[in-house]
Amino acid sequence: MRTVLVILLIAAMVMVVVSLVRGVIAFLQSYRADIDSGAERQKEMQLQQNRMMMARIKYQALAIVAVVVLLMIAS
Repeated sequence: MRTVLVILLIAAMVMVVVSLVRGVIAFLQSYRADIDSGAERQKEMQLQQNRMMMARIKYQALAIVAVVVLLMIAS
């Protein structure tokens, strides 16, 4: 059980980093789209930023739950 939780924790941490990087890339692209004009493209990038932020929050919550369960098992 402990091994499964550790693997889940590592996977959640990796997904947090991936969603954070994708969110930053979307932010940079939206800035570029704002400079180059194109309001449609800018809205699309803002939606991408929001999706990545929500994904990051979900993965962080999953990682916290995995840590709490590991601590409960350890004690």
